[in-house]
Amino acid sequence: MICSLSELRNKEVISIRDGARLGFIDDAEIDTERASVRSFIIYGRPRFFGLLGRDDDVIVKCSEIEVIGEDTVLVKMAVRSKVTKTNGILSEKLLN
Repeated sequence: MICSLSELRNKEVISIRDGARLGFIDDAEIDTERASVRSFIIYGRPRFFGLLGRDDDVIVKCSEIEVIGEDTVLVKMAVRSKVTKTNGILSEKLLN
């Protein structure tokens, strides 16, 4: 199955470990040296209409994707990770 990023943005991401709704794919991290997609990024939800910032972003590595269906993407995430953006560069920190 071939799927564009715009089609993936309309699919909801769900964790098969606990059934949690993680959100919708907002961005992709691409390895330009190997010409491959490394992961998808789900932006954190806004808190109090965005006035209090937003929750942490979630990174879903391509190896964690189990099924891409018609309406959903099922993922099997081992450990949640916290994404921070400093000077335009994304960095990832594993959470316990």
